Amino acid sequence: MLKQTKIEPQAYRDAMAHFAGHVHIATTAGKAGRRGATVIAACSVSDDPATVLVCLNRYNENNAVFFDNGVFALNTLTAGHKPLADAFSGLTGLSQDDRFALADWTRLTTGSPVLTDAMAVFDCEVAETHDFATHRVLFGKVTGLSLGDRLEPLIYFNRAYRTF
Repeated sequence: MLKQTKIEPQAYRDAMAHFAGHVHIATTAGKAGRRGATVIAACSVSDDPATVLVCLNRYNENNAVFFDNGVFALNTLTAGHKPLADAFSGLTGLSQDDRFALADWTRLTTGSPVLTDAMAVFDCEVAETHDFATHRVLFGKVTGLSLGDRLEPLIYFNRAYRTF
């Protein structure tokens, strides 16, 4: 039998810093309000039906807007969106209104804000959620798509934004 060891949170975060991820802004709007957040933990689940997932910290009470609205858009960022990624991550201290004022937005099918110059947008209805540890996983049924120019993606790796 293999010996099991407890993985300390800091050691896990250090290891995950070596995991490159595409940077997105998840947005929502509806009766519960409007919000956007920079996320790395997002990926495709299925192409039939088209489904993505996004992980949001469930202990951040501001993220309840995503769950309450039942819709979100996953806006995939390009290298030129670094200032926007910083703003929506909370690093700049800007209000939600000021963050949204930094870019041009439109809407597709759900009413969630869609970045007009995003590399790709997946507009989604929340099909299912699952709470695990510190996060809530939102499974989104894609109801609208937008494809932008094929520019350099914004990647997060080793605790910094990168391009290739």
